Amino acid sequence: MFRSYRILRYCVLSTVPREHTCDLMVIGGGSGGIAAAKRAAKHGAKVVLADYVPPTPIGTKWGLGGTCVNVGCIPKKLMHTAALQGDVVRETASYYGWKMPPNESLALDWATLRKNVTNHVRSLNFSTRGALMDHSVKYLNAYATLQTANRILCHSPDTGEHHVVTATNIILAMGGHPTYPNIPGAKEFGITSDDIFRLEKPPGETVIVGAGYIALECAGFLAGFGYPTKILVRSVPLRGFDSDAVERVVRHMTSTKTTEFVTDLPKSLVRDNGKLVLNTEGGKNLVCDTVLFAMGRSPKTLGIGLDTIGVTLSPTSHKVIVDADNRTSVSNVYAIGDIVEGGLELTPVAIRQGELLVDRLYASQSQRMNYEHVATTVFTPLEYGCVGLTEAAARAKYGPEKVEVFHTGIWPLEWTVPHLPNDLCFMKVITLLPQEGGRVVGFHIVCPNAGEITQGVAMAMVAGLTKSHLDQTVGIHPTIAEAFTKLFNKKDVPQAAVPGC
Repeated sequence: MFRSYRILRYCVLSTVPREHTCDLMVIGGGSGGIAAAKRAAKHGAKVVLADYVPPTPIGTKWGLGGTCVNVGCIPKKLMHTAALQGDVVRETASYYGWKMPPNESLALDWATLRKNVTNHVRSLNFSTRGALMDHSVKYLNAYATLQTANRILCHSPDTGEHHVVTATNIILAMGGHPTYPNIPGAKEFGITSDDIFRLEKPPGETVIVGAGYIALECAGFLAGFGYPTKILVRSVPLRGFDSDAVERVVRHMTSTKTTEFVTDLPKSLVRDNGKLVLNTEGGKNLVCDTVLFAMGRSPKTLGIGLDTIGVTLSPTSHKVIVDADNRTSVSNVYAIGDIVEGGLELTPVAIRQGELLVDRLYASQSQRMNYEHVATTVFTPLEYGCVGLTEAAARAKYGPEKVEVFHTGIWPLEWTVPHLPNDLCFMKVITLLPQEGGRVVGFHIVCPNAGEITQGVAMAMVAGLTKSHLDQTVGIHPTIAEAFTKLFNKKDVPQAAVPGC
């Protein structure tokens, strides 16, 4: 009797909406939304944050923290690191005197890697939730739908609970999700980057469909684990990045003999005798164990009531159109992160947008986001870091006659003893001519740990870095970054590796 009463009471309570009133409602629990929520609460605002992660088509689900923490930057970098450690043992350790014990072979234990990466991610989920509690942010594990510009219905599919939130301001920070191709079998048999880090079994021989950085990063660490990998590209890899740098990234990947680029389009995906077969438009039949689709991401903007309240979306991308203050077409509704039309889909950008936005809303500040010198790194086996314009973009923006390009090849000292290639690592600096101020407008580097070098360059470019500053700099010997002091003008001197840097 008592148990029946408790069940009945729970069912009744779960169907009665709980009411919340707040200054700010944040929809989306990724890096940008969480940063905005904590910053607003620190300014004294009463904040509610709603986030719900529906399972992927194969059932993968994760906790609070968004794509970056759960199925993006963090697990990707950890698996990238795991692959690089294998490369060190296989390719260079013996040259430095390290020997494998007799009859021992190097093999990846996928289960151990998966467990340790997942445990770290779960610790981040836990600490993220704790941080929201520390800032007195009300967290709802619920799917949010806008009913008006101030009223949001939040429903938890897991518990059946309903919450109604009345908010003065709303920040949209839902992020995106991977796109599947419209071909038979894609969702039935394929996976995306949302799934790869949580697979119970090793992915084995893999075909990756896509040519962007997610595709190449996943291909890089899978090949590093010893799984033969094919990358199915429509045209060119890493479109929009500097062509000289991309050529080296691709050449390094294909030199391992476990990575192959195939130019074609997917047509259908079927299972046959325990294997997957990806049929292409060009008539190829690619047999493998896993097919991973990395064909771009779509914003989570549809079906949550944005059309009901009048928020304007791009008719093609379905991203949210905002002004310089991240305000949408509805005056009290704002958007940040990957869902912003014309924005940069990078975690630090979403965080910065969110923090600056709530500073304007609740701290009487006026600073806006500066997108000119945002750095990024592609974590392929040989990393590619960049900030600013590509060579082609710089010539198009300023005119070919006003742009000067300096570059050099680099042979890392660590690569000399094991005789690794001396024609892959590379640095390019794109500047305006001295009479135009000599400012550095683009930087590109392909080398180990490129991201660490690029972050420092980005800070210098924000401060107004010029070619003259580089010329006055004394290098640290023997480092990769020493190449800053040994740049050659592209039009005058053929590119050559700087030995021993």
